[in-house]
Amino acid sequence: MKAGLSQSFRFGQELKINPRLYQAMGMLYMPMLDLQQHLKQELLVNPFLELSDEEDDAVDSDADEADGTTEDSGEDAESVAEQESDDADESDASTAENENVDDEMAEPDLAEAMASSEEAPASDTDDGDKWDEILLDGFEPEGGARVEREEREHFDPVPVATQDLSDFLRDQVQLLELTSRQGLIADEFIGNIADDGYLSASLDDIRNGINEVIAQAAEAEGRDDESLPLYTGEEVEHMLGIVQGLEPPGVGARDLRECLLLQLRAASQSESLSAALVRDHFDGLIGHRWNEISRKIGCPAEAVQAAADEVAKLNPKPGLSKSATPDNYVIPDLIVDKVAGEYLVFINDGNLPRLRLSKSYQDLARDRKKLGAEHKEFINNKLNAAQWLIQAIEQRRQTMLKVMHFIVNRQRDFFDKGIQFLKPLTLREVADAIDMHESTVSRVTNDKYAQTPRGVVPLKFFFSSGLATAGGEDVSARGIKATIDKLVKDEDPKDPLTDQAIVEILEQQGVQIARRTVAKYREQLGVLSARMRRRM
Repeated sequence: MKAGLSQSFRFGQELKINPRLYQAMGMLYMPMLDLQQHLKQELLVNPFLELSDEEDDAVDSDADEADGTTEDSGEDAESVAEQESDDADESDASTAENENVDDEMAEPDLAEAMASSEEAPASDTDDGDKWDEILLDGFEPEGGARVEREEREHFDPVPVATQDLSDFLRDQVQLLELTSRQGLIADEFIGNIADDGYLSASLDDIRNGINEVIAQAAEAEGRDDESLPLYTGEEVEHMLGIVQGLEPPGVGARDLRECLLLQLRAASQSESLSAALVRDHFDGLIGHRWNEISRKIGCPAEAVQAAADEVAKLNPKPGLSKSATPDNYVIPDLIVDKVAGEYLVFINDGNLPRLRLSKSYQDLARDRKKLGAEHKEFINNKLNAAQWLIQAIEQRRQTMLKVMHFIVNRQRDFFDKGIQFLKPLTLREVADAIDMHESTVSRVTNDKYAQTPRGVVPLKFFFSSGLATAGGEDVSARGIKATIDKLVKDEDPKDPLTDQAIVEILEQQGVQIARRTVAKYREQLGVLSARMRRRM
């Protein structure tokens, strides 16, 4: 076939999502803290947005009623949903037409937009000179609401600096009477200790590493031909003993056995039966073979098991007790409270900035004679963006309330009786019930938390697969796990329940489940097998 260039026409239709819908989906996905930061940023970049003071709004509303005027209270959830659908159906032709509109058409569009965005007049005071104060106050409007909240709430101080395991060990080394040579190798040891407290490098690697540093320093000074003061294996072994004597007990160990022995030595139990089990019968200790160990050492099996219980109290990862961990604060997005026997759902958005259209900028936009074409386009874009943002916030609230109301109604038995009565639930069921797409429900429930009478739980907690019962109903897999955990806790320690025994108990309760499924759930719960749980 001969290569060449050609032109052709092709007609077709394609669906393009409005960029605002992408932003709306992003807002629906945001947890409460992220949404709060997003709204604060919008306040900075969009002059048509300002903070709304509820007290001022009430005064303005009363004034409008006295004048015989009415105020649009805002679009409800259905109108917001229609607006979102209309934005999604915009074609490329209409978008191009709006972008290429001339100055003569811009004025009527602006006037129409301003007329549709009429809101209650703001207070006579101009807040334009108070931005510094607003920023320092955390975007809180002035008035009694903020003062009352400051008097009522208490915020714990957040640490700005934390000490990790390396810092903790270096502070102890500085208190020791070490030479500069010993201090150098001690710092090399500390640099090779992982967060869990174990030594992550062999002694040979540590010695070779510090000797290489000495050789490089001598070469940089032109003294590589001299006899270098390299570290010996004895010095490294001696420093290992010093490092392993630091707090927390067990730090600097090379394996689990050495870690346990160091902790027993720190507790003055080096000659105890527990230490003998770790030192001489470690494999049998891990396998819970008490009878076999008792025959080898000539000790009753009950005493062996009691010594093993003392070993189980030791910390297998001592370094984590001193490692710096980030402070994770969870602010619930939704609140479920029981009032007069009924569960009510609230949005926990008290700390979100309350937005409204700026009265001063609306007045400025109405004076079209002073505005040029570029100014009109800028004002039109910012005004539409401000209107859409306020609608998107309300749409987000309504969507979250719809999802949580359905969850509360479906999981009523969980709220009343406990986790064993949690019912299976999928995203598809919620989406079909509230007439929304499954991906929308997924965004609502992702990284969101709800404060309930049974604690703060993620919304994903309420979603799980189900198992069939003899009565034809379904039971949640999470509830089955809770039942298995309760059965294990209430069992006879000398005669623990096997997986098959748990299957039979669940079948008596009407739950059809396979033994391998019980074993899988038991492993997910961190429960050992019946042989490992048996007490002498």
